Amino acid sequence: MVTLMPTSMNISLPEALKRFAKARAEEAGYSNPSDYVRALIRDDRKTVEKEKLDQMLLEGLASGDPKVLDEAEWESIRADIVARAAKKNKTK
Repeated sequence: MVTLMPTSMNISLPEALKRFAKARAEEAGYSNPSDYVRALIRDDRKTVEKEKLDQMLLEGLASGDPKVLDEAEWESIRADIVARAAKKNKTK
């Protein structure tokens, strides 16, 4: 497991946004505005990842006629994925 060390990032905000962030942090139960901003960034990252996945799925649907796979083909695909993941984890 990779442990990420927190780092600082200073962001300049107009006073109105600073007040809004403080108020929202309190209203939503965050311990401070930094926690609120981190949650916003995490939510945005999830949105971007979902949009990427949606795009990939649409590209897959538009890529041609579907192919029916039998159980042996699915097992081969699963084994390939497991092998790739194991190889990737060894390089970390």
